Amino acid sequence: MEIGVPKETKDQEFRVGLSPSSVRVLTESSHTVFVETMAGDGAGFTDDDYRSAGAKIVDTAESAWHREMVVKVKEPLKTEYKFLREDLLLFTYLHLAADRQLTENLIDAGTCAIAYETVEQPGVNRLPLLTPMSIIAGRLAVQFGARFLERQQGGRGVLLGGVPGVKSGKVVILGGGVVGTEAAKIAVGMGASVQILDVNVERLSYLETLFGSRVELLYSNSAHIETAVKEADLVIGAVLIPGKKAPILVSRELVKQMRPGSVIVDVAVDQGGCVETLHATSHTNPVYIDEGVVHYGVPNMPGAVPWTSTQALNNSTLPYVVQLANLGVKALEVNPALGKGLNVKNHCLVHPAVQEVFPDLGK
Repeated sequence: MEIGVPKETKDQEFRVGLSPSSVRVLTESSHTVFVETMAGDGAGFTDDDYRSAGAKIVDTAESAWHREMVVKVKEPLKTEYKFLREDLLLFTYLHLAADRQLTENLIDAGTCAIAYETVEQPGVNRLPLLTPMSIIAGRLAVQFGARFLERQQGGRGVLLGGVPGVKSGKVVILGGGVVGTEAAKIAVGMGASVQILDVNVERLSYLETLFGSRVELLYSNSAHIETAVKEADLVIGAVLIPGKKAPILVSRELVKQMRPGSVIVDVAVDQGGCVETLHATSHTNPVYIDEGVVHYGVPNMPGAVPWTSTQALNNSTLPYVVQLANLGVKALEVNPALGKGLNVKNHCLVHPAVQEVFPDLGK
């Protein structure tokens, strides 16, 4: 199969769909990989690295896109819609629930679109291709939150770890999944006071075995959210309902009651976000102030650490890429996990969760 790897076009997105080592695996299996020139530069991979792995370097995005399968990291942007077509197999993060325009363009084009974030292992409710980026995003959320709490960055001037004689900063994490757990690890390591809120009591029990008394674990309801958020220095949105838009947990009225200079980092922004006042930002302009609170809404946070992120992502995606390269769309039937990743096919929106968001676009 001919596989294209275009350079990412999202603002400061330095990750790349396939690393040179992944390309080598594919070329050794008699597949041909076409990599757009400089696609891997931001992640530390040169064109020569790809040539050594057996790839063909192409000069334009169009040449990379004009292949049987395209492997990316982030969803196609408006400038890339022209490359979508009926005989294309697209494998990337899509997050369609937060992007009606992309959904409509994929349907109109008839592209067979498989989303990393909805590939799910049946029976265990694991999202193997979302997990590595969730780990990184969770860890970065506290790192970025701590940075924007600095006074020079618009924050309150709070050191999360505090110092002897001065209390530590308070971090409130909404959601105890992978993102929330990883955020808590970093926040605890920095010496912050940490609360995690989740609706899954079993998950809270697991987190207790992980953190013990170092983290306060609360059942997530409106009363607990209100109390926790008002007292927080840093709020991290870590809510995920696979394929669906994130629910709004923090209203504008609640944001108004937060202390001026507090920070909100919403990792759920790529699924619409769980904070009413938060909208997507970019690495170039990552924050804005609304109701006196600093809002950070970069949807591609792992793009800040592309050398780590690209390799972590490839470790998870490569087996599925190989299967798609070997079998084409038949791989969706052979591998049920991959089948659950299918979002659009034959001009139809087929993923149930996304259909609920856009019922008028359903099959």
